[in-house]
Amino acid sequence: MSSDLERLLARAREVGRASYAPYSGFHVGAALEADDGTVFAACNVENASLGLTICAERAALSAAVSEGKTRFRRLALVTNGNQAIPPCGACRQALAEFEADLPIVSEAGADRRTWRLGELLPFHFVLARPGGATGSREAGSEDD
Repeated sequence: MSSDLERLLARAREVGRASYAPYSGFHVGAALEADDGTVFAACNVENASLGLTICAERAALSAAVSEGKTRFRRLALVTNGNQAIPPCGACRQALAEFEADLPIVSEAGADRRTWRLGELLPFHFVLARPGGATGSREAGSEDD
């Protein structure tokens, strides 16, 4: 693994320690790397009204967009679980809005897995944009 990827995973580990997960005990750190190398890191924040829980991936994405970044190289996830996991469905769709085939590296202890977002969500939902198509679109299609 490249040293850049190791630094990205280290940042996800670091921010994951700040996770607020009193209900599930499942701590997640995410580090999203923009195409210019800027890294946006965030952790999950649970809420007693579980639907209000904020996932680490979407928190990192929101931080990036708030800084004007909308093109991304990769996402690193680190959890305290027993196996590496991909982003949840809502996070997959949110990420696909910007990078339909984003590389994802996930780590839990010694378990490390990699995916491309297009493998996890091959037909993401797309709304019409001026001059654009509607419906869902396959990752890696010519419209991406």
